[in-house]
Amino acid sequence: MKSSNKTQKHHRGKEADDEPVQEKKHGLKLKRLGIDTHKEHVAYMRADCHVCVSEGFEALSRIRITNTEHSIVANLNTVNSDLLSEGEIALSEMAFLALHAEEGAYVSVSHLGPLHSMSYVRAKIFGKQIPPEGIDEIVSDVVKGNYSNVHLASFITAFAGDHMSAGEVISLTKAMIACGNRITWGKNMIVDKHCIGGLPGNRTTPIVVPIIAAAGLTMPKTSSRAITSPAGTADTMEVMTPVNLGIEKIKEVVEKEGACIAWGGIANLSPADDILIRVERALDLDSEGQMIASVLSKKVAAGSTHVVIDMPVGETAKLRSIESANHLMVMMEEVAHAIGLKIKVVITDGTQPVGRGIGPVQEAIDVLSVLRNEEDAPPDLRQRALLIAGELLELSGKAEQGEGNKMASALLTSGKAYEKFLAICEAQGGFTEPVQAKYTHQVAAEKTGTVVSIDNRRLAQIAKLAGAPDHRAAGIKFLSPAGKKVTKGEALFIIYTEAEGQLEYALQYYESEKNIITIN
Repeated sequence: MKSSNKTQKHHRGKEADDEPVQEKKHGLKLKRLGIDTHKEHVAYMRADCHVCVSEGFEALSRIRITNTEHSIVANLNTVNSDLLSEGEIALSEMAFLALHAEEGAYVSVSHLGPLHSMSYVRAKIFGKQIPPEGIDEIVSDVVKGNYSNVHLASFITAFAGDHMSAGEVISLTKAMIACGNRITWGKNMIVDKHCIGGLPGNRTTPIVVPIIAAAGLTMPKTSSRAITSPAGTADTMEVMTPVNLGIEKIKEVVEKEGACIAWGGIANLSPADDILIRVERALDLDSEGQMIASVLSKKVAAGSTHVVIDMPVGETAKLRSIESANHLMVMMEEVAHAIGLKIKVVITDGTQPVGRGIGPVQEAIDVLSVLRNEEDAPPDLRQRALLIAGELLELSGKAEQGEGNKMASALLTSGKAYEKFLAICEAQGGFTEPVQAKYTHQVAAEKTGTVVSIDNRRLAQIAKLAGAPDHRAAGIKFLSPAGKKVTKGEALFIIYTEAEGQLEYALQYYESEKNIITIN
């Protein structure tokens, strides 16, 4: 037995010595440090590593890392300590997953070649039009991970504002569709809706979808998470049911219930858009052309044929004037026509929040209140949801022109929409009641009078400082809509947080700002 053990040990040692010489000589051995960099691909190498020295790598270099079957691009961080041994390289957790790698495996490291597509970005910075093949090349590099955050920020900034022509937006939309998965349903009509955002609490989707599904139409709704707001539809729905559904699960839910309300990111329907959104959130930018491409590419990728677009207009909404809304509507209709999508744009009031809740849990409470036909349900949220649902019913031909709102109202009032909502949640993984936050604070009126205006952006900022959407229960319960008469000391809104420090942040911001809620 002793002899056998020695033989085995010797054999294992020989295997180690016989590890491919080329890999040991020219490659680096993977070490897992367990570093979470969110969605960033980051590599860590010793500054005196032979590869670093011979290749001339420096901190923040973009490098390509390759194993036998997969390749990724990562930002390099250099280490000047014994955290890594000579000949080792570490990767962030996301990079490990993307490379399909295991600790101890050998990888090769090389320079990332010149990004030709950046020449198009630079041209756009100087006001030139980008041809379709240029936009295809940019989107391809984005999806492959060849663009660093710096490159992405340059691209987003260059195309921000009103700098994209209709042709460029069409090209960007088509490129985004082509780079991801597409779902086909085998039906002539798939309906959907979208709101361009910028209005706190405007959570109509979880109300509209079950109304439409209860009417017998198919509505596979894939929604986004918050970009610059305190909550996206996916964030709010995740309070009540799982939303991280893959394509097969989405198909299963829709086959069973006629609809779903899922996060679009995990389905890989428009991966370029998901990457851009992450940087747009950091920059707090949401450019018009990219927004159109983002919205419509995901609708087509999800298999939609008929879509209603909600455009809220107000001084502190994304769209500040009817003129800007009309301009956006014309371009959106032009792009939709070019990609074979039938849309109806509805311009709505964007002067103040919709409903009472701002933040995932607070908005979920509002949604359930409307679906359950509770007496104190927010009337404005109910009316807006019925408007959108009615427009969809008419656009699809399910209701006669002018009869859509009435049909939608009947489905909601009868309880059929709520029954369908619960069924959708159960199909997605189960229903959960929202749970309120640990800490609350009432912000009171400093004088008696009438509320005449609300700053949507700064009110939303308070909700974000309170922790929304990362902390689901954080946010605001809004109690002072325009036109309401308030007395001094009466609560204008309630702040909800999961931590006292966040409550202090939110209050400091409120106290430093003027006229978030104007009372005359």
